Amino acid sequence: MRQQGAVVLRLWKGFFNFYGAAMLLFLVVPVLVIVPLSFNAGSFLSYPLTGFSLRWYQEFFSSSAWLGALGNSLMIAPLSTLLATVLGVLASIGLVRGEFRGKALVMAVLISPMIAPVVIVAVGMFFFFAKLSLLNSYLGLVLAHAMLGVPFVVITVTAVLKNYDHNLTRAAASLGAPPLYAFRKVTLPLIAPGVFSGALFAFATSFDEVIVTLFLASPRQRTLPLQMFAGIRENLDPTIAAAASMMVGAALVLLIVMEVLRRRAEKLRGGR
Repeated sequence: MRQQGAVVLRLWKGFFNFYGAAMLLFLVVPVLVIVPLSFNAGSFLSYPLTGFSLRWYQEFFSSSAWLGALGNSLMIAPLSTLLATVLGVLASIGLVRGEFRGKALVMAVLISPMIAPVVIVAVGMFFFFAKLSLLNSYLGLVLAHAMLGVPFVVITVTAVLKNYDHNLTRAAASLGAPPLYAFRKVTLPLIAPGVFSGALFAFATSFDEVIVTLFLASPRQRTLPLQMFAGIRENLDPTIAAAASMMVGAALVLLIVMEVLRRRAEKLRGGR
C-alpha cells in the first residue's frame, strides 16, 4: 500500500513538473523566437534565416524615428516611475499606519488602474486630460504612466510595511528624531527592497505601455512600444525585431535586479 502511494506521488510530481515546464516553454518560447530574427540578414521576419547580420541594429541606431522614440521612452519612464514611487510610498504609509473608515475602498481605488481593462482606463484619461489641456504633451504622458505605476508601488510597499516593526520609528522619535529624519534614516532603508521592487514594476509598466500612449500622445511623443506598433501597421521589417530583442534584454536585467532585491529583503527579515 505504501509502495503504491509512493508511486502515485512520484507520478503526480512528474506530471506537475512536466506541466510547469510546458507552461514555461509556452510563455517564454514566443518571446525568444524574435531574438534570432533580429540578426537575420534578410529583409523579412521569417525562418529559416538567410544569414547573420547586425544590419537591423544599425538601422535602429541610425534612424531618427527609432532613436526619437527611444529617447521619449527613456525620458517618460524614469519621470513617471519617480512620481509613482513617491505617491505610492506615501499612500502605503497612510494605508498601513492610518485607521479610518473606507480603507479597503481607498485601496481598491488605488489599485484599480491595474485591474480595470487598459482600454477603459485610456478612454477615461483621454476625456479627463482633454478637459485639462494635457493631451499631446509630455506632462500628460508622465502623469498617465505614473497613474498606471502607482498600484504596483502600493502593493509592494504595503506588503513590506506590514512586516515592518514600527517600534523602531517610535524609538527614533523618543530620541528626538523628527518624523522626516526618522523615516529617511530608519524606515526607508528597511523598506527599500519593496520600494525598489515597486519602482521597477512601475518603470517596466511605463516603458512597455502602448494603449494609453496611443490615446494621449502626438507623433512628437511617440514612445518605443508605440513606434513598434506603428511599424507593424505601416512597414514590417526586422528593425522591429531588433527593438523587441533589446526590450527583452532590458526585461531580463530588471528580473535579475528584482531577484537580488528579493534576496536582500529575505536577509533583512532573517536578521531581525
